[in-house]
Amino acid sequence: MTSQPAEPNVSTTRDAARPPVADRATFQTELDRLRVREKAHTREGDAVAAARRRLPMVEVDPRTPLTGADGPVPLIDIFDGRSQLVAYFHMWHIGRPSAEQCEGCTFSTSHVTELTYLHSRDISYAVFCEGPYEEASRYRDFMGYPVPWYSVPQDSVDQLIADRYFGILVCYLRDGDQVYETYWTTGRGNEAMAPSYGLMDRTVYGRQEFWEESPEGWPQRWGSRGGQFQMDDGRPMAQWSRIQAGRDDDLGPMPDGWTACSCPLHTGASAGATS
Repeated sequence: MTSQPAEPNVSTTRDAARPPVADRATFQTELDRLRVREKAHTREGDAVAAARRRLPMVEVDPRTPLTGADGPVPLIDIFDGRSQLVAYFHMWHIGRPSAEQCEGCTFSTSHVTELTYLHSRDISYAVFCEGPYEEASRYRDFMGYPVPWYSVPQDSVDQLIADRYFGILVCYLRDGDQVYETYWTTGRGNEAMAPSYGLMDRTVYGRQEFWEESPEGWPQRWGSRGGQFQMDDGRPMAQWSRIQAGRDDDLGPMPDGWTACSCPLHTGASAGATS
């Protein structure tokens, strides 16, 4: 088991500049002006969602196999009898330790824990992870993810990814024995999974990322290329509480038949590396 990392450093916010102080009436007047813009933003979001519901759809082979705890599972079975499915395609660095797994996918996936409300709208949810099920499912267990988890076999990648890449959020519709893809997004589109960002946006210091337009003296210590999701030592931030709780993050040996990750992050790593 990995030794426990230090708690994230938050002193930059405690020592940062602060907004001017005003009386309650002045504060409310300024907030009322902002609220007009907030409501316009909400209405535009509603209009975009309405357009999203009118997109065409593309057929997907319903028998496309994925791998679950009991072996191969066809895509259509993952709907679990419901008519809709939301799937997050989790990146995976094969043969690398937990500390080197995708910080952005860990950030997004860590937020999705309660599926009752989706189920009430006839929507299932699942994670489709890149790489071998044996290895990635140990990561799921370490992180304590409660949602359905499958891996995408190498022979199914082209059918489901379709010239895209892992790290996408995809919506499907089932019509009898047929399956269709109705929407996909990535990058900042995945923020729909992560209410932490929405809450940060409502605080005085925001996300504390370099790209934000903030007053001088506001803390901005995070980049936007993955560093905003990592501890100072590079470990995905959401792992910190699991390590503190004493969970074992050992992923075991790399499964037979798989090649260690050779993405740019690990270029130069030994070819036979195992975790």
